[in-house]
This record gives sequence, C-alpha cells and structure tokens, in this order.
Amino acid sequence: MMRRRTGTAVAPPPTAEKGVSSIGTAGGQEKEWEMRPCGMLVQKRSPDSDIHPVPPTIRVRVKYGSVYHEINISSQATFGELKKMLTGATGMHSEDQKLLFKGKERKSKDFLDVSGVKDKSKIVLVEDPISKEKRIVETRKNAKMEMASKAVTEISLEVDRLAGQVSALESVITKGGKVAEKTIVNLIELLMNQLLKLDGIITSESHVKSQRKFQVERVQKCVETLDVLKMKNTMLNQSSEEPAQKTATGPAVVITTQWETFDSAADPGSAPGSTNPMVTWDLL
Repeated sequence: MMRRRTGTAVAPPPTAEKGVSSIGTAGGQEKEWEMRPCGMLVQKRSPDSDIHPVPPTIRVRVKYGSVYHEINISSQATFGELKKMLTGATGMHSEDQKLLFKGKERKSKDFLDVSGVKDKSKIVLVEDPISKEKRIVETRKNAKMEMASKAVTEISLEVDRLAGQVSALESVITKGGKVAEKTIVNLIELLMNQLLKLDGIITSESHVKSQRKFQVERVQKCVETLDVLKMKNTMLNQSSEEPAQKTATGPAVVITTQWETFDSAADPGSAPGSTNPMVTWDLL
C-alpha cells in the first residue's frame, strides 16, 4: 500500500490588521507577516534587509620601475579604476599602463577581488608602447580635425561678410546705380583668396569635408554673381559716357576737295593741262 506523505503547512495568522500580523514560532519568537498587493502573504522584510554591506578597502603595492606606490582602493574595484589612480602618482596616462598580477596582464574591466587581489598584494606596472603609440596617433588625428574644423569656421565667417558686400553691390547695380570697377575686382580677389584657403584644408572627417564643400560652392556662386555685375556695371558706364562725348565735340567737320581746271594762258607759269585744287569745308 502507498502512504500519502503530508507536510507541515504554516497557517496564516487568524487576524490581520492593516495587512500586517504576527504568529508564534517554536522558539517563542514572533514573525511579522504582510499582505502583498497580489494577495500573497509573506514574511515582512526588515528595513535594513536591502542595505548592502560596504566592501572593504585594501592597500595594494604597485611597483613601477624601482619605486613602490601604495594605493588604497576598494576591494571590488576594477583594474581600470586602479590605473586612473596611478595616473596621478606616476604621471603615466591610464591608456598607456599595463598592470601585471601574478605574472599575468590584467584587463581594465577585471575586478580586483575576482582576480585574487587582497590587502598588501603586489602589482607590477609597466608602460605599453603599442597603446601609447596608438593614443598619440589618435590624439594627433583629433587635433588636426579640430584645426581643420576651426579653419573652416573662420573662413565661413569671412565669406558671410563678403557675401553681404556682394548683395549690396547687386542691389545698387540692379537699380541702375554705378560703382567703381575696382571695387568689384577687389571683392573678387578677396573671395578667390578664401577659395585658396579652403583648397588648402586637408581632412578625412566627413563632417568637415561637407562644411568645406559648402563654403566652396558659396564662394564660387559669389564670384559668378560679381562677374555678371561687372558686365552690367561696364555697360552702364559706357551708356553714360556717350552723350557727354557728343556734347563736348560739337558737330563733326567733313573736308571735301574739288578740282577746277584753269586756262594755261591766264597763268603763264602753269604747265599746259595742269590743274589747281580748291578746298571747301562742309559743316555737318
């Protein structure tokens, strides 16, 4: 025959005031219970049950060359955090550091306690030349990118100023006004100088490239506008000079020559059959 195995169930408290009650235990101690929103009756948690204990602080000895550095750090910290603390003590950048513990290199994400680091443990610090070289190259690259971006920004401000002058000239000439040709030529030269500066900016950053291309197109458009304005301004100057020339010279004078035949008897000194010209002036 099979016997049914019965277990001892903890009976809920007979009464519950405001969702909290207590029952007796075998040891004579009482446990408090609380009702969860889902209807489950569970043992009441202590207010201090969610407070995690503070990890202990340990002192590690870091050897760098012939010098030992003692660092106080949390036992649950990472080797990356230890590198940052060693930057101030050694002057070495954290990305250039390589930490060795028990003859093995430790990654920056590794935890001290998990790796077996304890109080007064010894760690060796060496410089990583490969990481240093990569960091220097990256730093130079970022510096060049910042310089290129700054240069494009300065040129864009200058182009804004010159574009404003182009708009002012366009407004004057479109309304029939005249400007000195030298003014237009000088403005074209200033814009071409900015175009040369833009051509001298070399960068691999796509954002800076797009900014430079945009400014190049702006300069080219301004120069094309000035070329058209220069032609219009020349035509206006020529049309204003023509009436002034007619007023200053007056009517044109045309010289015509008429030839008349004289009798040889009337003029003994003349050769037979010779003629003398007679000049007349006709005013137009």
